[in-house]
Amino acid sequence: MRTTCIAAAAALALAGCASTSPNYGSGYGTTPVPSGSRCYDCGTVVAIETGSADGGTNVAGPVLGGIVGAVAAKELARRNTDSEGRRNVAIAAGAAGGAVAGNAIQNRVEGNRSGYTLHVRMDDGRTTTVHQANLDGIREGSYVRVQNGRAWLY
Repeated sequence: MRTTCIAAAAALALAGCASTSPNYGSGYGTTPVPSGSRCYDCGTVVAIETGSADGGTNVAGPVLGGIVGAVAAKELARRNTDSEGRRNVAIAAGAAGGAVAGNAIQNRVEGNRSGYTLHVRMDDGRTTTVHQANLDGIREGSYVRVQNGRAWLY
């Protein structure tokens, strides 16, 4: 009886993994959505902007770098000097150095994010924004599929 129950549970689990749905392909994203049916991640490009993805200034790198620099300098000064004045100078220098380093790291990570910002009105009414380096033939009014943070002609 116990073996029969285990076998039945295993058969049900395997049957739940099987699929006979017509839109399931062998590869990810390789099966096109039939015309006339809704595509959750498809829409029309309503605007294309040229330039950077983020026009604002991001201060997270310098602030975090300054905090890390100040904490590290405070610890080093605590161990190496008895003078309160020298500790304060070390903390200020560590904060300044950390802020400069944090800014440099942030700029290197972000790099030059020039490219195109596409505004896409999805089929279900949502609006999404995608930033990508090239357009690959996409124009305003093009019907696209948005996958993995990029728009593709559909």
